[in-house]
Amino acid sequence: MTYLKTKENDSDVIAYINAIEDDAKKEDALILLELMERITGFKAKMWGNRIIGFGNYLYKTKAGKEGEWFLTGFSPTKTNVSLHLMFGLTEETDLLEKLGKHKIGKGCLYLKKLADVDILVLEKLVSKTFKRMQKEV
Repeated sequence: MTYLKTKENDSDVIAYINAIEDDAKKEDALILLELMERITGFKAKMWGNRIIGFGNYLYKTKAGKEGEWFLTGFSPTKTNVSLHLMFGLTEETDLLEKLGKHKIGKGCLYLKKLADVDILVLEKLVSKTFKRMQKEV
């Protein structure tokens, strides 16, 4: 039986961001931190050792496995910033077309840097997907 290894913890979010070596990625992470805290109303928490999450919810899989996960979040990596926007990302084609340079995956939006996107469009996208996620759980 497998268990989710990525869990909420008390690690310091700011210390994690300050440890990012690339100054541009560090600045992007600080901007996303402020943006997501403002939109969600939740204080950032570390999930595992690389994901910054906002809020949480309990889920149960079809197989009966229970767990806890964040409502939305992001992870600054060496190659990009992954925004975990969960439900509804693919339904936002109008916003995605206006966003700027990005890639999407299942529930994730990948950005090389914030300078590549329209920050106001990004805010709308985060807000809409977060509200949709709250309704789903």
